[in-house]
Amino acid sequence: MRELIRRYNQRLYRLARSIVKDDDEAEEVLQEAYLRAFSQISAFRGESTLGTWLGRIVLNEALGRRRRHRPSVELTDASQVIPFPNGNPSIDPERSVAQHEIRKLLERAIDQLPDDFRAVLIARAVEGLSTKETAELLELNAKTVKTRLHRARNLVKQALTDQIGAALTETFPFADRRCAQLADSVVAHLKSNQWKEENS
Repeated sequence: MRELIRRYNQRLYRLARSIVKDDDEAEEVLQEAYLRAFSQISAFRGESTLGTWLGRIVLNEALGRRRRHRPSVELTDASQVIPFPNGNPSIDPERSVAQHEIRKLLERAIDQLPDDFRAVLIARAVEGLSTKETAELLELNAKTVKTRLHRARNLVKQALTDQIGAALTETFPFADRRCAQLADSVVAHLKSNQWKEENS
């Protein structure tokens, strides 16, 4: 069971997160889905892959929880049942903070997507499932998956543009003291005969 949980954790967590839009609640959904799946493993008849079967259980649990609009009772410490890695400790702190901020912007944009688009985007673009696998998981036809993925990407791109747009004009700043120092340096070199001699 631990091996199966480790194998499918990330994909299933992301699917749950795409529906409930909350990290803690997604973990609770995942825990409940695993408990349901493992207690009813005899119901798995092999008509689809195990990952798809688990994915449907997770999606049903997440959708049911969202419909109820109330938190469920936590059965056990989720951090012990579902271990999630803390990331790569070798990444320097500045890079880690920057990646965290970028990820938060992206997650916010994904959270704003309509539910149907969000699930397709998570399955296809984040988890890397094929169109066929996504269609099977979400019980859609392949054309619908492609259309929703295209629209989801455009909506995320627009949301990121709206959030970051103003910052784009401020990228690669070269002003104030740095600009003044360069100007001073160029003028000083031009005034000296040394620059003329080196470049003649």
